Amino acid sequence: MKLWVGITDKDWYEHLALQRPDEVNFWQPSGTRTFRVLQPGEPFLFKLHSPNHFIVGGGFFVRYSALPASLAWDAFALKNGVESFDVLLKRVRKYRRSDDALDPVIGCNVLAEPFFLPRGLWVPVPAGWAPNIVQGRSYETFGDGAALWQAVVEAARLGDMVQSPTALPTEDSPRLGTEYLTRARLGQGAFRVLVTDAYQRRCAVTGEKTLPVLDAAHIKPYACEGPHRVQNGLLLRSDVHKLFDLGYVTVTPELKMEVSRKLREDWSNGREYYAWHGKKLAHLPGEQHLQPARDFLQWHNENRFKS
Repeated sequence: MKLWVGITDKDWYEHLALQRPDEVNFWQPSGTRTFRVLQPGEPFLFKLHSPNHFIVGGGFFVRYSALPASLAWDAFALKNGVESFDVLLKRVRKYRRSDDALDPVIGCNVLAEPFFLPRGLWVPVPAGWAPNIVQGRSYETFGDGAALWQAVVEAARLGDMVQSPTALPTEDSPRLGTEYLTRARLGQGAFRVLVTDAYQRRCAVTGEKTLPVLDAAHIKPYACEGPHRVQNGLLLRSDVHKLFDLGYVTVTPELKMEVSRKLREDWSNGREYYAWHGKKLAHLPGEQHLQPARDFLQWHNENRFKS
């Protein structure tokens, strides 16, 4: 198991520590440097800028994705560690002074199950921490890395920041890697990012790839105990998403689109949508295990679709 120590502003930490959110976006001002250090479920720790050489909390890595700042705000809102979209833009431009893009692309490190240590339990960085580190550094879970992780686990226990010691993955935990994405308590923002990337940023029905109009739709709604899992999601153009939620369209367990006759009866229209009736979905995740689960599709067919 690896762990990453990422450097962040004290105000980002303080803003989120007050919220105690279920997920956070540890964003970086540039979206050009892909983060490949961690596997899903591995620890991502928060270190404050100098002169505060302390670990103050952490979370568990879900995914890195480069997103327009507006989409990062839509997905995570206050969980970006700022109080508004305007403030997010100001923070990004602080580090990108020559970039006046209206909607800059930023790097989003999506973290689940974050925890925040109270001031008296902050953990000093290892003795070998170099003062010229700008973004962060990784550790293996032996030597300094093992000692650091154990100190963080103990501080989290003492601060009662996690439900139980078993909530923190260990090197032998089955929750690391792919398994983590099926067992962790993922939030709405993580769901949106995972679904968006799983579908290669294209609408499953229309093939539309204009990112601002694409929505991560729950097949079985979260309000009805549908989980934040890619297998319970479809990436849909916003109008198709609306009709899907209202039950005017559905996707069969055979991954075919169905359009209800009620659409024409209720609204005297719908020609564009009927053209997709009976057709296979245009775009699906390339990995079989990320494709829509039959049970969720069956639930939507039986409980939402206006047959």
